[in-house]
Amino acid sequence: MYKNILLAYDGSVLDQKALIECQELANWGSAQITLLTVTPNYYASLGIDGGFVTQEKIDQDEQAQLEILNAGVMTLKSAGYQVKGVCLKGDAAVEIANYAKQNHSDLIVVGHKHQSHWAARWWGSSKSKALIEIAHCSVLIVILKDDL
Repeated sequence: MYKNILLAYDGSVLDQKALIECQELANWGSAQITLLTVTPNYYASLGIDGGFVTQEKIDQDEQAQLEILNAGVMTLKSAGYQVKGVCLKGDAAVEIANYAKQNHSDLIVVGHKHQSHWAARWWGSSKSKALIEIAHCSVLIVILKDDL
């Protein structure tokens, strides 16, 4: 029986919903659950497209992330779970693994989206795969579907 479960998601409503609606969750009623999201470290001077990312845009993204996180926490609490929300910054796999170890989590649950195109599978990075390599505890990977 798991006592301290970490539900880690990418910040999207879809990913969070998939984790919250995971069928296994019904078996974890007495566990302490942490809903965790990790935002990337932004570089204020360089954006992904080569442009500039303003501090205002970073603040807006972080605020939106906190609102999604808080909504997820409220959903789980209203279902009767003991839950807290945590938002970290950095590399997702590293931050999730570190948080899980520091807080004695015995299960990490993450979502995974199948890539349909071979190039996306080949070149894409996978937080799930990286997390499995560095986690100190069990990792459950929930397959995410767009129809949730």
